[in-house]
Amino acid sequence: MAGSTVFSVLDRSERNDVVIDRRTLLAAFLGAPAALGLGCRQTAEGDPPAIPPGELVGASADFGHLIRDGINVRIADADLEQRDVVIIGGGVAGLTAARRLRRAGLRNVTLLELESSIGGTAVSGTSSVASFPWGAHYVPAPRKDYPALVELFDEMECFEGVDERGDPIPAEHLVARYPQERVFYKGSWYEGLYLQAGADAADKQQFETFHNEIMKWVRWRDSAGKRAFTLPLEDGSRDDEPFQLDAVSMAQWMDDHNFSSPRLRWYADYACRDDYGMRLEQTSAWAGIFYFASRTSSETEDSRPFITWPEGNGRIIDHLHNEVRDLAHAGWAVADVRPGRGEDKSQIDVVACSADGKQRRGIRCRRVIFAAPQFLTKYLIEDYRRSTPAHVATFEYGSWAVVNLHLASAPTSEGFPLAWDNVIYESPGLGYVAATYQRGLDYGPAIWTYYYPLTDADPKAARQRLLDVDREGWAEIALADLSRPHQNIREVTERVDVMRWGHAMILPKPGFISGVDRVRAAQPFRGIHFAHSDLSGVALFEEAFYRGLRAAEDVLESLGRETERTV
Repeated sequence: MAGSTVFSVLDRSERNDVVIDRRTLLAAFLGAPAALGLGCRQTAEGDPPAIPPGELVGASADFGHLIRDGINVRIADADLEQRDVVIIGGGVAGLTAARRLRRAGLRNVTLLELESSIGGTAVSGTSSVASFPWGAHYVPAPRKDYPALVELFDEMECFEGVDERGDPIPAEHLVARYPQERVFYKGSWYEGLYLQAGADAADKQQFETFHNEIMKWVRWRDSAGKRAFTLPLEDGSRDDEPFQLDAVSMAQWMDDHNFSSPRLRWYADYACRDDYGMRLEQTSAWAGIFYFASRTSSETEDSRPFITWPEGNGRIIDHLHNEVRDLAHAGWAVADVRPGRGEDKSQIDVVACSADGKQRRGIRCRRVIFAAPQFLTKYLIEDYRRSTPAHVATFEYGSWAVVNLHLASAPTSEGFPLAWDNVIYESPGLGYVAATYQRGLDYGPAIWTYYYPLTDADPKAARQRLLDVDREGWAEIALADLSRPHQNIREVTERVDVMRWGHAMILPKPGFISGVDRVRAAQPFRGIHFAHSDLSGVALFEEAFYRGLRAAEDVLESLGRETERTV
């Protein structure tokens, strides 16, 4: 089923065909009940409800596919620019690397980013009402044992002191506003993510037992005193015991512990979809438990509060970008990376094209920081095109649709009031984050960011399904899903913009975290240093930041520059 084909029928005069095709689309993405009961209401004239105007923004899939399919771009040696370092990718890792190099005094650096905006999956948008996220939208407040990240957030004035353990206290206005979460179930909203309403004694007992199992791993320490789950991952224990969890799926681990409560299973499944874009059956048990256990260091301590902004992690991107703005060039797609041979082993040639295809540029450099996803290496690095290392194939990525709805006013609903994070029980979508709510704008115009991970067993099939549905299709899916808790959502929605992320995040499948492929992928190759969160196996800001710092400091060391290591 191709969504763009489905929505081409909106121009036809046969109204019944339009309704049927909308139902086909909704059945495929929201399930048959949603298709029958939602999204297909008709106007008084018998037409299906109109879809508000908007745009399909970001993610340059078409140009990216040209790079994938191979384009021959050559630059004469006389026309090559000279640089010390070229950074490929302008997400968190690339910007962090550029910032670290600059602070070490290395200024002959160029960063190239395919998209028209710097930021990767942390990019944000803005309107006359408020800024809003297009992807990542929060970071748990760091602890004192991640000093490089504490320093960054301190620069951003995110803290108002330290607690009795020495951990920074986030500024009150940056903590995800209370109420933080709510879940919609059978016609009403309830506080929190775990559905307490209607839970019987068995549900409650299993939830308590599940919590105790997580606390066992929170308490766990190896012989050197290292925790099993921490951020960054590289600071955690290397013992076999916690990594044995990576041998099975989260679903299997829950089966082995007799966790059969539908509410608990949904809660854990939501956690996997939220952080990884995967279902219980697809997610490594190590990654599933990491979601819960990495956010607290002792059973007497609450999970670290979430730091957020209306535009999500776009605020961090702005801070990083401002420091290296003169080094960063958006709208440039790297087409070829050619390590030198013979006497030129210390030189690497990087060739890039402008996104409109009209311009070419070539750079000869001493080092490359490859801060783009690992799957791109087989298309961009000359040696990898000739003979792709086996580890590259094990890196698989999830696909997401992100929909921003611009509302004239908040729609009606029943039960617990609006929260920062609003989740619909049993929906394949993740619900929405209210950007304007974080600013305290409880009335009047609002912007809600709706997230939908495609969790197909085959990531390639998921990516194709994502791209087959056009802007109007994803707008319809979001509106239909949100009309369950908000029956008048269509009446108050003025605009719907859509972002399709075809390679949004690495998938931590069973065996990937503990396997050797991540380690092999992170090893420098002929002057190319790799820096992306996929090397950690989990797509988190903390990991992208770590990878950018580590690659930059490795490069500085390889160039003979004395510098103090921060990671």
